[in-house]
Amino acid sequence: MSLEIRAGELLALVGENGAGKSSLMNVLYGLYHPDEGDILLDGQPVRFKSPRDAIARGIGMVHQHFMLVPTLTVAENVVLGREPTRWGRLDLERACAEVTATCQRFGFQLDPRARVDTLTVGSQQKVEIVKALHRGAKVLILDEPTAVLTPQEAEDLFRVARGLKEQGHTVVFISHKLREVLSVAERIAVMRRGALVAEVKAAETHVAELANLMVGESRPGQGTVEPYQPPTGEVLLEALALKALGEDGRAVLDGVTLTVHAGEIVGIAGVDGNGQRELAEVITGLRPLAEGQGTLLNRPLSALSPDEARRRGVSHVPEDRLRRAVVKDMSVEENMALGRQGHPPFARGPWLDFAGRRERTQKLLGAYDVRPPDPLLPVQALSGGNQQKVVVARELDSQPKLLVVVQPTRGLDISAVAQVHARLREERARGVGVLLISLDLEEVLTMSDRVYVLFEGKVTGTFTRPEFDEREIGRRMTCAEPAHG
Repeated sequence: MSLEIRAGELLALVGENGAGKSSLMNVLYGLYHPDEGDILLDGQPVRFKSPRDAIARGIGMVHQHFMLVPTLTVAENVVLGREPTRWGRLDLERACAEVTATCQRFGFQLDPRARVDTLTVGSQQKVEIVKALHRGAKVLILDEPTAVLTPQEAEDLFRVARGLKEQGHTVVFISHKLREVLSVAERIAVMRRGALVAEVKAAETHVAELANLMVGESRPGQGTVEPYQPPTGEVLLEALALKALGEDGRAVLDGVTLTVHAGEIVGIAGVDGNGQRELAEVITGLRPLAEGQGTLLNRPLSALSPDEARRRGVSHVPEDRLRRAVVKDMSVEENMALGRQGHPPFARGPWLDFAGRRERTQKLLGAYDVRPPDPLLPVQALSGGNQQKVVVARELDSQPKLLVVVQPTRGLDISAVAQVHARLREERARGVGVLLISLDLEEVLTMSDRVYVLFEGKVTGTFTRPEFDEREIGRRMTCAEPAHG
C-alpha cells in the first residue's frame, strides 16, 4: 500500500469496512508499526515509535471512537500531556484561556469548563478536533469525522477544514459518505482489501463511479419504497406523556407521546442531544421513567429493566457500541451470544453449546459479510464498521417483536448500509415494529413510515410518509412548535 499526501490539500480516503483505511492512518500516526515499507515526511524517512512522535512532527488524528477522559473538563482534555503549570500545579485559568483562544481561532463553540461526559457526542467530536489543532497539527487525520454530527455541524467542520487548508494545513478525511466526500475533498484515494485501487479528482468523478471503485461492482440499490399504508398491526409500544431526567436532574424527555405498531418503521428525527438517546434508554430499560405511563408489548412500561425488555421481545442496537453493545476483549462468537447465552443454539440445557455457537456465528458472519470472518477474533480487532455488523446481526437474529435501533448504519460503507436497510425492511415485513433513531435525516426519511420530531425533549411534529417535507421537518428539529398530524 502506497499513498502520497500533499501539503495543503483536502484528501479523502474511502473504501469498504475492513479495507484498511484506519489501519493505514494508524501507521502514519504511530499507533501501528509497519512490518515493511517506509514513511517519508518532507522526503525524509521517519519511524514513529508512538503517537507522541507523530504529534511532535505535526501529525494529529481524531479517531472514530473518541479518546477523551470523560470526567475531565474540555480544557483539561485538550491540554492533557502538555499542561500549563503554576507553582508546580495545573494552571486551570491559563489552560481555559489557551483552549478558548484555540476554539475562537478555528471557529468552535465549546465551554472549556464543561465536563466531557456532559457533552453531546457531536460536541465531544469537536473537543477531539480542538485537541489535535491545539497541539500544532499540520496534518490532521479525521476518521469518520461526521458519523455523529448533524448536517449543520458537518458543514461547520467542512468550513473549518477549508480554513485549515487556506492556512497551509493538510486534512485527510476517512469517510463512507460519498456525497460528503465529493463536496469537501479535492482528491480521493480509494482502497479495497488493503490496497490502493484508484486516485481520482473530486471534480472529475461522481457517487456511482466512487461506489463502483470501492466495492468492485455497481452500487447496491436503495430498495423499493412501498406505497404508504396506515398502520393496522397491534400497538407494540404506547408511550403517554413520558418524562425522564438527565444526570443533572433536568428533564431530557418532557411529555413525549408516541406509538409503534407491528409491521411499521417509526423514525425519530432531531438534532443530537434533544432526547433521542434517552428515549431509547427508557424503552429498553436503561433509564427510569420520572413521570408518564405506557405499555411495552402489552405490559407496563414503568419499572422496566434491560433483562425484562429483552424477555418481552425487545432488541436494541445502541448508539455507542463499545459502551453498550459489545465486550471488546471477548471473541466475536462470545459477543454474538451475549444476552442469549442460555438459549439454543448457544446452550444445550444448562451447558454452553460451543459447537452450536460456532456454527451460528459463522453463518451470521457470512450473511452480514463481517471481515475477517473469524469467530475467534477479539471483537476489538475488527474495524468499527465490522463491529457494528456484529451487533446488528446479533440483535436481528434474536427474532425480536420490537426493534430499537440507534444510529444503526454509523460507520458502515455503502454496501453495508444498503444491507442493513434491507434487513430492517425484512423485519417490518414479518410484522416487527422498528423504532429507528438516526441523526441522518435522509436515512430517517428513506426508511420510515411515520416520523416524530424531537426538540428539547418534546415532540414538535409528527408526519406520515405522504407528508414528509425535509424543510418543514428540519424546521421542527430546531424550534419548539406544537405537534401536528
